[in-house]
Amino acid sequence: MCLAIPTQIQSIDDRRMATVVLGGVEREVSLVMTPEAQVGDYVLIHTGYAISLMDPDEAQASLEAFAELAAIQEGLEGG
Repeated sequence: MCLAIPTQIQSIDDRRMATVVLGGVEREVSLVMTPEAQVGDYVLIHTGYAISLMDPDEAQASLEAFAELAAIQEGLEGG
């Protein structure tokens, strides 16, 4: 099973590499699979590639769900 993570594009360079912030860490990802992506768009990231564009509301809902899962996991490990 693969997990793709939604994140927002912060900048794009002339090589079509996007800068995104994921978990507080800035990363570069390739836009070769999503050439239509623009700064501010949400994309799904998998293995260093933006694999698809994502609706902003759907992206926020996914990010909130990931945060809830992380909180649950943290609670299980701490308790």
